Amino acid sequence: MEDFSDFLVGIDDPNHREKIEEMFNWIRQKYPQLNEVIKWKQPMFTDHGTFIIGFSASKKHLAVSPESFTITHLEDDIVTAGLDYTKELVRFPWKSPIDYTLIEKMINFNIASKANCSTFWRE
Repeated sequence: MEDFSDFLVGIDDPNHREKIEEMFNWIRQKYPQLNEVIKWKQPMFTDHGTFIIGFSASKKHLAVSPESFTITHLEDDIVTAGLDYTKELVRFPWKSPIDYTLIEKMINFNIASKANCSTFWRE
């Protein structure tokens, strides 16, 4: 897998593929400074070489990975949104609209809190 289009082609359900593509386009428009990379077969957005947010798709949900530090910081927002989550990812069910407000909070927090980070992952 070389780029985001390769990732999208691998999603069997056309509705899921369209939903993710719309979200990627929204991120591209809102955060043109972010770079798109594929690592560990997952699409990710980075800023100055540091991880900002990553995604994976399963049958029941879109998994969003903003790093555990960010999930802890935004835990109240995640709970309020009614989303299931683990230490490393937040599950956005396909049957529900994507909560762009929450995705924006994740991205904004990571951009700001990792502004001086020189490593891919938060240390």
